[in-house]
Amino acid sequence: MPAYREYNFDGIVGPTHHYGGLSSGNLASTRHRGLVGNPRAAALEGLEKMRFVANLGVGQAVLPPQPRPAARALADLGYGADLASALARAFDDSLGLGSRLFSASAMWTANAATVVPSCDANDGKLHLLVANLSAMPHRSLEPPDTERVLRKIFAAPEHFQVHAPLPAYLGDEGAANQLRLCTDQASLHLLGWGRGFDQTETTRFFHARQSLEASQAVARVCQLPPARVLLRQQDPRGIDAGAFHSDVLAVSNRHVLLLHEHAFVEPHALLDELARRLGPGFESCLATEAELNLGDAVSSYPFNSELVSLDDGTMALIAPAEAQANAAARAYLERALGEIPALSAVHYIDVNGSMKNGGGPACLRLRVLLNESERNAIQPRVFFDNDLYLLLKQWVEKHYRDTLTLADFRDPQLVEETLQALDELTQLLELGSVYPFQQSGKAGALPLG
Repeated sequence: MPAYREYNFDGIVGPTHHYGGLSSGNLASTRHRGLVGNPRAAALEGLEKMRFVANLGVGQAVLPPQPRPAARALADLGYGADLASALARAFDDSLGLGSRLFSASAMWTANAATVVPSCDANDGKLHLLVANLSAMPHRSLEPPDTERVLRKIFAAPEHFQVHAPLPAYLGDEGAANQLRLCTDQASLHLLGWGRGFDQTETTRFFHARQSLEASQAVARVCQLPPARVLLRQQDPRGIDAGAFHSDVLAVSNRHVLLLHEHAFVEPHALLDELARRLGPGFESCLATEAELNLGDAVSSYPFNSELVSLDDGTMALIAPAEAQANAAARAYLERALGEIPALSAVHYIDVNGSMKNGGGPACLRLRVLLNESERNAIQPRVFFDNDLYLLLKQWVEKHYRDTLTLADFRDPQLVEETLQALDELTQLLELGSVYPFQQSGKAGALPLG
């Protein structure tokens, strides 16, 4: 079997990053609703995280932001073709609607798709199933542009299969509910789900987003054999505490799993099943509620970290600074560092602009396992190096505002700035005219394509 290397495809924080409080069940998003945003600072934080990961020797790549506002949605809602008028009318009718149309939530690319590497799929191809994100109105706007970008990057049909989203009635949140584990004995995809057509909703406060039926369909569509699939229900207590995705309370890499006892139902039975199917190479570190309560786990996000493989065969955990500041979260990660032989370091980084909206380091990246032939088949300039870092930093500093409020979104000039920035970026990344607005559009009109 050819050698594989994992690449973290990070979403570049978009020019309209703000705090709309749009995500029910995401406590950080709700808590910071209405704060003045600083898109420039948030984007630069994201770039610094990418540079840090790349400097560890880990594969790093980027995905571009999406055009905002979601112009097609404005037109479909009957606001007319004149941009200034449409924006004014939309915000007069509903601040919440306007905020959703400008959401930069595509930056959290863990939700962009579910990824099955070619070494796991029946047909020997890398599969990417675009998530429909139907649970949240603002995120449901993302899939068409996500699909366009992924088809442009993963364009070689002999290597890659990009799938359109599942039907909206099957709520699918992408790789945020996918944990891949592998040992010498087996590889396994742990697919978390929160609700099912035949299951009674057991959450008390927040609606579960991922459906069992979507997770089952993911496995079928992506050519995963049954022996490499394990479906497991998220613990309703975790969802009610703000763990809206599995990756809020669990993270994995190769043979290692770190998780909270309220990540999934019956956690000890789950660990026994994983040990049986993966063999003696499997290792885990379970945080109990007594050791790290759900409130601290959700507010500090120690599990929403990047667990990555290093060139020396060990692993490093890249955690948010909030986990270092929380005594219980830090103590758990220090215990994991002492108990898991392969874990050699824990690094804390600042991604506060993302964290305020409920997205830690793991939310910001889509994990893609590639062999050398697959890596060489990707033509756009999306793989991160120091030259690209410098270009992206200059691009952000040139185009991004350092303050942004909901009132600013009424200004058509902001739209022009945003689309000009994206047009420049897609050429820089050698993606070409990937978005509809780049293929047609007139000044002062909605950039529908």
